[in-house]
Amino acid sequence: MNTSQLVEQLATKLQSRGLLLTTAESCTGGMIAAACTDLAGSSAWFDRGFITYSNDAKTAMLGVSSSMIRRHGAVSEDVARAMARGAVRVIAEAMAGRPYPTGLTGHVAVAVTGVGGPGGGSDLKPVGTVCFGFSVGDAVTTCTQHFEGDRSAVRAQTVAFALSELLRLLG
Repeated sequence: MNTSQLVEQLATKLQSRGLLLTTAESCTGGMIAAACTDLAGSSAWFDRGFITYSNDAKTAMLGVSSSMIRRHGAVSEDVARAMARGAVRVIAEAMAGRPYPTGLTGHVAVAVTGVGGPGGGSDLKPVGTVCFGFSVGDAVTTCTQHFEGDRSAVRAQTVAFALSELLRLLG
């Protein structure tokens, strides 16, 4: 299934549940948000995206602890989880106790942090390593994937996996 088809299915699923999607992206630099907003009418189900490419941005925008980044590395499930939680927290603070608009019930977030290449990899985290965080309902789940290919291929596979996994998690 191509990215456009995944986005269309995700849009349908999110709208049927009254959910808005937020992205917190590092290695993809906003590509997930761009794929989502390529679909006309996406403002009905896509809320916002955070591009937190640097460690400082992860800390400043999403509240990811700098000590966590030092301890686990920016490319880790711990950081992906904190990014997803941070995105949802920032939205909750922005809503400041206001109710969601009619028909909306909550937010879903996806966070990605990885090594796109061609450099930056290590023995423990080679190029193509991407950590994901998904906030759906009260649960935050994480996983790590290892993608093959050049930078462009790793990033494209990251987008496709993020969309597919969101669809799976939403049932």
